[in-house]
Amino acid sequence: MIDTHCHIQEDCYKDHLDQILSDCKKFGIEKLFCVGYNPKMNDRCIALAKNLSNVYAIVGIHPSEVRDVSDDDWAVLERSLSDPKVIAIGEIGLDYHYDDGPAKEMQIAAFERQIKLAHKYNLPIVIHVRDATGDLIDVLGRNREYLTSGGLVHCYGGSFESYKIFRSFGLKVAFGGALTFKNATNLRAVAAAIPLEDIVLETDCPYLSPEPVRGTTNTPANVRYVAMKLAEIKGVALKVIDTQTTANALEIFRRVGCQTKI
Repeated sequence: MIDTHCHIQEDCYKDHLDQILSDCKKFGIEKLFCVGYNPKMNDRCIALAKNLSNVYAIVGIHPSEVRDVSDDDWAVLERSLSDPKVIAIGEIGLDYHYDDGPAKEMQIAAFERQIKLAHKYNLPIVIHVRDATGDLIDVLGRNREYLTSGGLVHCYGGSFESYKIFRSFGLKVAFGGALTFKNATNLRAVAAAIPLEDIVLETDCPYLSPEPVRGTTNTPANVRYVAMKLAEIKGVALKVIDTQTTANALEIFRRVGCQTKI
């Protein structure tokens, strides 16, 4: 099983990393994709990936962070994309949720810049979207020629109709802890309708802890609860979810290959 989106570079994990890795081994979580969102966190992700054989880095500039990025930061980001342990650009996209966030035009420019970088380095993209689906689809449409290496929409919470549009751009979707929430009836209906071949698993830890551990700090090992819920939704064995979502992740993140387990 793979947690395709975790933030184990955060300070809350620094004294517990050995336990996190031990729990992953115990529960069969074989690979962790550590996701950055600004220059500092990108560097931390890369450092972890270099030190831990089954941790990989995804680096990028989150839409909420684009105001604070310098030309030097952009240059460092691009240089990092040649590192074999860097497997995607993310999390990138659009977030219009907060009134005091970066201007839409600034977010769109940074998003388009990173889409083009992904094309240049043959890397997939990991997309964050919040209250901006219409503009996101417009941006993807304008940049279709650069969407040559696939990717996914992280923390998917959209409709089945939006999924079909994203799929037309060569993107898959990721489900996390929200799928297990008691009030997530609509989300589970969407997950039921999306083909399993287009789904991967994630935690987005330390956020979005799934049932039955809501209210605690999320960890990568909790991705198993997402897998269990998806198996229930699809009416298949947990092993089917594990096998197919792992294959899907390796299809997207082609640099990963076959590696030694944690």
